[in-house]
Amino acid sequence: MTLGLWSSPVPRLLTHKGICLSASVSQRANRPITRTYSSASPASPPSRPYQFHFGASWAAKPPEKSRIHVPFPPDSTVGRWRDKMLGKWKNATSGDAGEDFFFVTEMQNSSGVSFGVADGVGGWVDSGVDPSLFAQTLMYHAHRYSRHGWAGEPETDPTQEYEERERVEGWELTPYKCLECAYHGVLRERLVNAGSSTACLISLNASSGVLRAANLGDSGFLIIRSSSVIYRQPPQTHFFNCPYQLTKFPPNMVPSSHFADQPNRAAQYETKLRDGDIIITFTDGLSDNVFTPDIVAICSLVARSGGSEDVQAQMMANRIIEYAQVCMRERKKMTPFSREALREGLYYRGGKIDDVTVVTAIVREAV
Repeated sequence: MTLGLWSSPVPRLLTHKGICLSASVSQRANRPITRTYSSASPASPPSRPYQFHFGASWAAKPPEKSRIHVPFPPDSTVGRWRDKMLGKWKNATSGDAGEDFFFVTEMQNSSGVSFGVADGVGGWVDSGVDPSLFAQTLMYHAHRYSRHGWAGEPETDPTQEYEERERVEGWELTPYKCLECAYHGVLRERLVNAGSSTACLISLNASSGVLRAANLGDSGFLIIRSSSVIYRQPPQTHFFNCPYQLTKFPPNMVPSSHFADQPNRAAQYETKLRDGDIIITFTDGLSDNVFTPDIVAICSLVARSGGSEDVQAQMMANRIIEYAQVCMRERKKMTPFSREALREGLYYRGGKIDDVTVVTAIVREAV
């Protein structure tokens, strides 16, 4: 999917004559949100040298008897956004993302694209908590802040008067700052009583081609260039199978600093992308079951099959998810998870049954 201007029922501030006015919920839900310009007619976003083509796919693990499933109501703010996000993609598997979630959204004035994945920590089921609520809310707030942030420095017209330049909306939003804001959004959310999640957030700058990322936990991403991996985000774990995680404790629970990591522990990364680069963002349902060379092979096969970049990006995501499901059901094959278990002195063969989510991006640079 090539990113266009998406409308979404999310909160924002409307600027009018220097005054910030908060739009009502009914206004946000029933009319499109547009950017306010100082000129009489709205200006169209400028053309930029980089375009990004996206695909997204996911699969929930089979339902377990112990699973706590108390989803956001479809008419709630997060519930409406969740259903809209899932409905945008030609996913080849289930409609339910399980305890994972993701987002992809265009940033202010088409300055870039922000996207990410989150994996709710399933251990909260033992406390009667639905782990998916934390992950969904974290991604909702990351989406909400990203829509009004710039991928780089806010763009102003130097020929305008100072007062006009000051009216440019938004601010430069890095993935790290987005993660921090989104986490505090979860802490304020009354419908999320408790939970934890890993997170990987990325922004792509459409003017400079710069990728910036913030990753906390064992979700992650990799960059493929000319059928080779030039970077893969290392996982962050306290110990085997216990990743760094953002956490919200219920009021009656004493917080534990050992399993409650702050956004400032996120690993940050930045690089310049090139034409043809492929970015694969994933939760640990992929990294625990599929080795990196297999991911590269799938992307290479899809690329050789032809089709538009939008079709290829979605096909890559679908094929990766399908292969991950095959690997996690395999009981005899060596997987990344079983290999790490052996390194810890634990005997474990085969894949690890888990939710899995993948967001793919193909970079194109105009000549």
